[in-house]
Parts: sequence; structure tokens; C-alpha cells
Amino acid sequence: MDSGTSSARRSRSGSPDPIASNAGTALPYATRSALHLKGLVPSGVEDFSAQEQRALEQLNMKSTNLEKYIFLSWLRTTNINLFYRLVLHNLKAIAPVIYTPTVGQACQEYSHIYPFLAPPNNVDGLYIPLTEVENIGEIIGNYRESIKEGDEPEITVITDGSRILGLGDLGMNGMGIPVGKLQLYVAAAGLNPDRCLPIVLDFGTDTDKYLEDPLYLGIRQHRPSDTEFYAAANKVIGALHQAFPNMFIQFEDFSTDHAFGLLEHWRHRALCFNDDIQGTGCVILGGFISAVEQAGIPPKDQRILFVGAGSAGVGVAKQL
Repeated sequence: MDSGTSSARRSRSGSPDPIASNAGTALPYATRSALHLKGLVPSGVEDFSAQEQRALEQLNMKSTNLEKYIFLSWLRTTNINLFYRLVLHNLKAIAPVIYTPTVGQACQEYSHIYPFLAPPNNVDGLYIPLTEVENIGEIIGNYRESIKEGDEPEITVITDGSRILGLGDLGMNGMGIPVGKLQLYVAAAGLNPDRCLPIVLDFGTDTDKYLEDPLYLGIRQHRPSDTEFYAAANKVIGALHQAFPNMFIQFEDFSTDHAFGLLEHWRHRALCFNDDIQGTGCVILGGFISAVEQAGIPPKDQRILFVGAGSAGVGVAKQL
């Protein structure tokens, strides 16, 4: 194959123009010619609303929410513009599919559905095994090579999968939470999806179901001791902070003891917060303030009952 033909084929698979590369059937004739696509795609040129209508039609044909989750994930990793148009115009219907409650089932099945969420070798975040922590510099270097210049991450949501929603220790399967939460941030807050970085610390799992599952994609070992955990986690977070000093770090769904330990260690060293502790606390505080105003009873006369002392419960108590 000569170099000219090779170059033409590369241009078809990935145009340097992000709008053109995601336009699909809306790509104008002139651009198709420039990208050597003439005769290689259907001749019809349509607008983005027609693409959205087709995607919504396909979504509604799926019989389960997990099937819808898989379809939307594939759409996001192949045509991100169409994905977010669909989400923004149908947020009430799609938010429960890309995040709770469907994301819980997606996480439980993550190792089984992973190959169908994106094209092979698509970079959709970082999977950092405990066995590769010493190579964190190489991992970050690999990630840098996968992104466009100027697209360094502004925010990461990072978990170790040890306390996913109310489902317990899901190990590497917990990656669905950072992915899902960042999708909501993009849709609701207008963050740049190219500058969002989901991360899972694949530090093992104490759930035998996954250790015995032949299709589980995480490392097959029990979780480390606290000493080994903090040494490894701090090494990873320190390397990430050094590589991307302006990146906001959101800790998500760590076990209660590690959630407080990581927050205490990093809160004065890097721009970070823990969603389960501080995020939940802020939301409940806002609700409490409004409730007090509506009730007309001074805060000092209120009696508050906390059920449990997990990350969220203690975080709410501290805020109140």
C-alpha cells in the first residue's frame, strides 16, 4: 500500500476537524469529497435533527434499560455530539439510564458488557491496577498520547469500586460510576467531555462472585491492607496531581474509612472533594435550611436523627 492511500484511509477514520468527524450522515458533499468518502457512504445528506430522531427511535426499540445503556455508551464513544444532543433534548428519560438506577446494574455486569460499550481500544478513562502502580508515570504518558493537544483533563472522578451505591464491593466494575457521573456533569453543567477523566483504581475486590467469574476483567486478588492501600492510592493521586496540577479531583464511592482518610490527606494538597461526604452534606444542608424556613421553627429547636454512620451520614452531620 502506498503512503498516499494510507494517508487517505487515515483521514476517513479520523478527520482533524472534530465536527466533521462526528457529522456522519450530515457531512456535506464537499467535505465528503475532501475526505475521500465519495461512494463509500450513502448519498443522502441530512441535518442533525434527523440523526437525533433515528437515534431516539433505536433507543426506544431496546427492551431493557441495560440494553439502552449499552446502546448509549456505544453512541457516546462513536458520535459524542449526537449523544449529547440526544441527552440534552431527552434528559428526563435518559438520565436514569446513563446514571442511577440503571448504572447500578451496568456496574454489576460491567465485565460482561465492556466489549460492547465502545470500539476496541477506545480510551474512555484510566484503569489503574494495584500491580501497575509503580508504572503510573507510563500510564499517564499513555493517556497523554491518546488525547489531543490542549485537551488535558479539567476534572477526574475516581473510585476504587469498594462501595458502589448500595451494592457493595464491585471491584473494577465500579468504573461505570465515574463514567456516568461525568456524563451528567457535561449535560447539566456544560463541561467539555474531552477534558473529563474517569478513573478506577483496580485494587482488587473482596467479593468472591467477581473473583470466581471467568469473565471478570479486574485483577483477581483480595483488597490490600490499609497500609498498602494508602501507599498505592497516594502514589497514583500524587502522580496525577503532578501531571495535571489544575485538575479537580472528585473522590467517589470509596469505603467509608478510606473515603475519610483520602480526603483528610489531600484536601489541603490538591483541589479535591469527596462527593459522598461533602456533596451529600451540602445537598442535605440546603434542604434543611429550606425546611427550617418553611416550618418556622429555629434550628436550635430542631431534633435531628441520623441513621447509620457511613460516609454520607457523617458528612451530613458535619455540615449540619
